[in-house]
Amino acid sequence: MTVLDLNSELSGLLGAENVLVAPERMQPFLSEPRRRFHQSARAVVTPRSVEYVQALVAWANTNRQPLVPQSGNTGLVGGQVPLTGTEVVVSARHLNRVLEVNAGAGHISVEAGLTLQQTHEAADAAGALFPLTIASQGSAMIGGILSSNAGGVQVLSYGNARELCLGVDVVLPNGELMHGLNSLRKNNTGYDLKDLFVGAEGTLGIVVAATLKLFPKPEGYETAFISVADPEEAFALFEQMRERLGTTLTAFELMPRFGVDMLLKHGVIERDPAASISDWYVLAEVSRARGGRDGALLDALEGAFESGLVENAAVAQSESDRENMWKARESMSDVQSREGASIKHDVSVPLAAVPELVTRGIAAAKQILPGIRPCPFGHMGDGNLHFNFSQPAGADPKAFMAGAEPIHEAIYAIVTDLGGSVSAEHGIGQLKTHLLQRVKDPVAYALMKQIKAAIDPNNIMNPGKVFDL
Repeated sequence: MTVLDLNSELSGLLGAENVLVAPERMQPFLSEPRRRFHQSARAVVTPRSVEYVQALVAWANTNRQPLVPQSGNTGLVGGQVPLTGTEVVVSARHLNRVLEVNAGAGHISVEAGLTLQQTHEAADAAGALFPLTIASQGSAMIGGILSSNAGGVQVLSYGNARELCLGVDVVLPNGELMHGLNSLRKNNTGYDLKDLFVGAEGTLGIVVAATLKLFPKPEGYETAFISVADPEEAFALFEQMRERLGTTLTAFELMPRFGVDMLLKHGVIERDPAASISDWYVLAEVSRARGGRDGALLDALEGAFESGLVENAAVAQSESDRENMWKARESMSDVQSREGASIKHDVSVPLAAVPELVTRGIAAAKQILPGIRPCPFGHMGDGNLHFNFSQPAGADPKAFMAGAEPIHEAIYAIVTDLGGSVSAEHGIGQLKTHLLQRVKDPVAYALMKQIKAAIDPNNIMNPGKVFDL
């Protein structure tokens, strides 16, 4: 089928204004944030209703036309962009309605193209909280959030995307719509099919709407930037604070001084969030319920000082202080690009193994490449670290990245040895397909492929993602 024929077919299905074939118009949908994957597409389409999505997918299935579902295009493993250049990208940007908000019952239903920030705002307007928070929430959309099973900084108390999802509507590869948009907290009627699609990265169907959990809005927050000697002390602090604070401890993030120095050097933050220089820091936050006691975090910190786990701490005295602390955390990955090339890993291990992961991972990388600058940071409270490495000072970026594979192998070997996962919250996409096949239990991997073949026998849904072509 020629470009003109394809354009004509798709325009007939969706309307000409919703079909993009000119390279310059498609480009924003083809370039992912880290610019690692660069392929064109046969077309980009922007359906304006679920019915249009169904018509498109049914047509694609009949014509064996591969599709790439895309929401906000913020994914970091290439799951939302073309792999071969033969695909049609299906953008959810016009499916952006809030369908229902019921704060009292604790749920909100939205279409897949609503951004995470807009979802927060809709919940907030109803006096409720949708707690999933990530750095890209201004552009990340609910369809992609669910398809990648995003995590973020409050998984510790509220869970990841899968745990926050009550139901989904999904267009299946044959064009049928699976109606699963319910708000039931208990529904024991056979297989929980929504969990097939949450985290499937668009390989089984297109999520077009979802019902999500809402929570009471906190009355306030208590936030501290805490100096600790090393990750081992940070974990001991976590255990102590969790015991004292329970589920009110909603964030516990680990950061190295190297990262803070980069933020200050490149002007990403205006002032040092730390009370003193230390090799490591913890950003801890308590969410205070309405009528809850103020000062709980300070009490927990006093206990930590008494036991010698904390060297110093800066406690936010204003919303400006809190925003500065969180900006430091959320900008940690992006600032590495200003410092030069960086090798990145999104991994998780059992909570108690986080200190060992950091110690062994840094030692292994430095043995491979002396002068490499480790920057491991992230969600210590749920075992998920972004184990990143910046190039040695003055090194050639291209040469550094060309030598990345031994670093990857070393980190993934340690993660596997510790019983961890090589993808904690970013997914597999097209970046880690070979790695998934290598580390996944072979029986589980075979079962996943059987499910894919049963639901999408013509392999039109995001082919080459999660599984190799």
